[in-house]
Amino acid sequence: MQDLNDAQREAVQCVEGPLLVLAGAGSGKTRVLTYRIAYLIEQRLAYPNQILAVTFTNKAANEMKRRVEALLGTAVEGMWIGTFHSICARILRIEAEHLGYDSNFTIYDVDDQIRLIQQVMEGLNISQEIIKPRQVHYTISDCKNKMLGPAEYEKRASTVPEQRIARIYHEYEKAKRRSNAFDFDDLLLMPLELFTRDKAILEKYQKKFRYILVDEYQDTNKAQYHLIRLLGAQHRNICVVGDEDQSIYRWRGADIENILTFEKDYPECTVIRLEQNYRSTQVILDAANAVVANNQRRLGKNLWSRKKGGKKISRRVTLNEEHEAAEVVKIILQEMQEHPYNYNDFAVLYRTNAQSRALEERLRRANIPYTIVGGIKFYERKEIKDILAYLRLIANPRDSVALRRIINFPTRGIGTVTLGRLEAFALKHQIGVYEAARRVDEVKELSINARKRIREFVETIDALREKAREV
Repeated sequence: MQDLNDAQREAVQCVEGPLLVLAGAGSGKTRVLTYRIAYLIEQRLAYPNQILAVTFTNKAANEMKRRVEALLGTAVEGMWIGTFHSICARILRIEAEHLGYDSNFTIYDVDDQIRLIQQVMEGLNISQEIIKPRQVHYTISDCKNKMLGPAEYEKRASTVPEQRIARIYHEYEKAKRRSNAFDFDDLLLMPLELFTRDKAILEKYQKKFRYILVDEYQDTNKAQYHLIRLLGAQHRNICVVGDEDQSIYRWRGADIENILTFEKDYPECTVIRLEQNYRSTQVILDAANAVVANNQRRLGKNLWSRKKGGKKISRRVTLNEEHEAAEVVKIILQEMQEHPYNYNDFAVLYRTNAQSRALEERLRRANIPYTIVGGIKFYERKEIKDILAYLRLIANPRDSVALRRIINFPTRGIGTVTLGRLEAFALKHQIGVYEAARRVDEVKELSINARKRIREFVETIDALREKAREV
């Protein structure tokens, strides 16, 4: 506890009832969360499996668990630490049968969702030139963030494009269920449906989680808000940490009202402000405070630092992207001449990836080595997604998106016409496409050679599924 300042220590030791921690940038909020978890366990206020800690990223979850174990000096088993999506996926794996799903369900990423939307649009004879699949995906995801199902969206659809999207939305949900799959947004919505439908299951988790901690609360959406409200209703030991000045995810459904109205939702709550900044100089903090002071709705903080002084912030106005890139290179070269810096001491931030072209050209021209951060992620590379599609189909044969991706990869001579006839048979008999492939001899529209190739594909997957059982 000696490592904490007074406000941090108060936040750690305030263990009864709701707690709102308003944590400015660089104020040590991660330290507060980890010390708080360690304190709860050390003081025997809760067993590790009675603590639910929700973070914004998986990396943050892993780091938090590592820090807690370092503080306690021992491995901590049973804690529920993760993102909203990973926590909800864990609940769904346990409770899937209560929603009519198998526990080996697939989770569709954005690429999978768009592929399924394309399939649905083909089945509905809706041209992808009239409505782009990505536009449909964005609309469906936005609906789910606002907790609007297909029926609710259809009632609000007033234009022809919206009515088309409503039809796609309906069929998209049916197709996912046939595939025993959830999309990323479902991971939040389906536990809510489960808790609403089955009060006994809700009470089980309410009783289980004596303490709930939520990081980055300013960026939670409507579904996440309701999840925390439901899970914390029994013990009401809900600690949320956030900063309304750093709410940047409204474009993907985040609702700043969640943090602004926390005191209204929990009138008995304690509010603690972490205002000492350990990261920046006072010059930077003064500038930041001046900017956010213009925000219309704030709960109020004033960041300060023991790091007095600091270099003044400079601002340069340029004519266009080429002039801007030239100025960036000029500054780098000037700083290199005046100080013993290395090139890796510099970072250039830009708003969109399209802006990197002019910067890269100028950097190359000046022979300045650079690295672009944020290229194609490992799991988004085609060859990795292909391998994962095989593993998904082995685990969940009802996954039609995975099947469609690999049925002709590597090339087996199973074209789009053959696949289309197989899918039509599956739809007619209300079965999965893989089950239709098993019954390929009943698909009279297919040639003898096409049936043979599909049988060989099924035999390959079945053999791999058998091997998987041995692992």
